[in-house]
Amino acid sequence: MSSVAVIDYGMGNLHSITKALQHVAPNIDVRVTSNKNQILQADRVVFPGVGAIRDCMNALHQSGLDEVILEAFQSGKPILGVCLGMQALLTFSEENNGTKCLGLIPGEVIHFPQPLLAENGKKLKIPHMGWNQVEQSFNHPLWNKIAPKSRFYFVHSYFARPDDESVVAGTTDYPDTFCCALARENIFAVQFHPEKSHVAGLQLLENFLQWDGSF
Repeated sequence: MSSVAVIDYGMGNLHSITKALQHVAPNIDVRVTSNKNQILQADRVVFPGVGAIRDCMNALHQSGLDEVILEAFQSGKPILGVCLGMQALLTFSEENNGTKCLGLIPGEVIHFPQPLLAENGKKLKIPHMGWNQVEQSFNHPLWNKIAPKSRFYFVHSYFARPDDESVVAGTTDYPDTFCCALARENIFAVQFHPEKSHVAGLQLLENFLQWDGSF
């Protein structure tokens, strides 16, 4: 039986994403775990997260899961980063007065500018919360059967700005265009929450569970 490990480092709505994975693929073994061997033995790895990046990185360092994620990447295992899990894959975040991250995708995580104004001058709320259309930057297996400009659900105050624009797999606007999906080798990472994004989000999870890590 194919298996997927959802990394449990004490942060993230693990119940929602686990239920979504089980819904799209009931015959796949979905394990929520912090066990190194279970993560590395799984066919695929999901790296979720909500909250503050400093707490995330401290939890990863203290548990040794930062090294496990690096080892999983180096093995070629398909990895899906979600929300804070996406941000943690970059080099550095402005959050918490600056936080060093995993560095698997060179770049930084920055806060939305303040005040954040729409074209009509109206002040936009931070965090960015709600449904936004996502523009697919290039064909990728995780976009399979997902219509262009499908809507996904976001909740965040920071966004990724990678050094290499070629890894930007998707963008959205609030109000300016920013990166909301990254693809590098066997990593695909999204700022939005696929487990809360209805049909399009479930399709993305289903695509991940069929992905071999190449594109």
